[in-house]
Amino acid sequence: MNNINMNSKLIDRFLNRAKNWKDEMTLLRKICLDCLLTEEFKWMHPCYTYQGKNIVLIHEFKDYCALLIHKGALLKDTDTILIQQTENVQSARQIRFTNLQEIIDLEQTIKAYIYEAIEVEKAGLEVKMKKTDEFTMVDEFKKVLEDDSNLKTAFQSLTPRRQRGYLLYFSQAKQSKTRESRVQKCIPKILEGKGLND
Repeated sequence: MNNINMNSKLIDRFLNRAKNWKDEMTLLRKICLDCLLTEEFKWMHPCYTYQGKNIVLIHEFKDYCALLIHKGALLKDTDTILIQQTENVQSARQIRFTNLQEIIDLEQTIKAYIYEAIEVEKAGLEVKMKKTDEFTMVDEFKKVLEDDSNLKTAFQSLTPRRQRGYLLYFSQAKQSKTRESRVQKCIPKILEGKGLND
């Protein structure tokens, strides 16, 4: 069985098992295929690519389903429909839907955004990502690093992506007590050279 058929079967299964947003995601799938994107199944979701490059992903949440545009930050967003999922998401942007009619009404706009995303990819454009040292390091973690040179060395030896993962995780906690708890729980992983999700 070729890869295209396998991906289609995986996506059929994904849609058939969907408890919410089945009709909406099915229509988003059709729109993506109408734009002549290659259908793949990545990160447990339908993903649509152009010459091997990720363009859009269909995913569902409790309150909405969304079309995630991988380099959405580079689109003009003339209709102001793109949403930055969280303040830490640098590249991707979502178009969110809460009912089928919204997708029907926006079909031509969605296609225009997909075609623009394909052009961004063809042009080889990249989102300028923040460097690790531009991320906030919470005081609770700074203090621990100052007091433990082995931990500081271990943290600095991590890949930039792993460092950013920890910095984001620590900074997302609202209370100092929670930040301290998160730091303490992560120290063994950092010393082992592992990332937050390793």
